Amino acid sequence: MYHLGDVVQMKKPHACGENKWEILRMGADIRIKCLGCGHLIMMPRAEFNKKLKKVLHAANDPVNLKEEYYVPKENIAVPHFE
Repeated sequence: MYHLGDVVQMKKPHACGENKWEILRMGADIRIKCLGCGHLIMMPRAEFNKKLKKVLHAANDPVNLKEEYYVPKENIAVPHFE
């Protein structure tokens, strides 16, 4: 079973070559984000269930909290204008 924030693997890879997706929205439709290029896709739940291969990382699993997919706030360069 999958939940909001989980990282899943689909049966076919995205055009960018990545096959990891993060679940962003769940309801009658499910929105997923490609972790390779950031492309967002929304599809009906029935279609998502057909295309889903497996759950790679559960969002609430403490072992996976160390893995970061996004740039931490401290590493973002802020421009200084004078």
